[in-house]
Amino acid sequence: MSDSESKIADAIANPQNMGEMSDADSVGTVGNPECGDMVRMWLKFDHKNGKKIIDKASFQSFGCQTAIAVASMATEMLKGKTVEEAQELNSKDLSAPLGPLPPMKIHCGEMVEGALRDALNEDSESSEPTQTSQPATNTLLGDMNEPSLKSGKLKVVKIDD
Repeated sequence: MSDSESKIADAIANPQNMGEMSDADSVGTVGNPECGDMVRMWLKFDHKNGKKIIDKASFQSFGCQTAIAVASMATEMLKGKTVEEAQELNSKDLSAPLGPLPPMKIHCGEMVEGALRDALNEDSESSEPTQTSQPATNTLLGDMNEPSLKSGKLKVVKIDD
């Protein structure tokens, strides 16, 4: 197992900041209709020295395990960053702690970047940071059942245990 594979396996086995954040200031969601993966990221902000910083970040992911690993690392990386610093991060930055991703997994980093950008955009469009266009209590699975996502490109199959 390569060093990168080992880091990904560890991040999957011990994901950090996974789960909904009920008091989030902003929520971002992104999905990939080609593979059915989805990532949602919650952000909680604080103000320090006149700057808005990310105090907490959490995520929820449906899809491949690499997306879970990247999101886990990204939520740790975001803590303490200003909004401006977070806006400058790209998918390579967010997945860097895991080492280079295999070409077929690069989209995982892109999805995490997309969820972050969506959350940051939602925050900048909001007149009050505690308001979101969708309640933070919505679940990602619930959103997968929204009519707008039922385009035939995304198929969710319940697996019986």
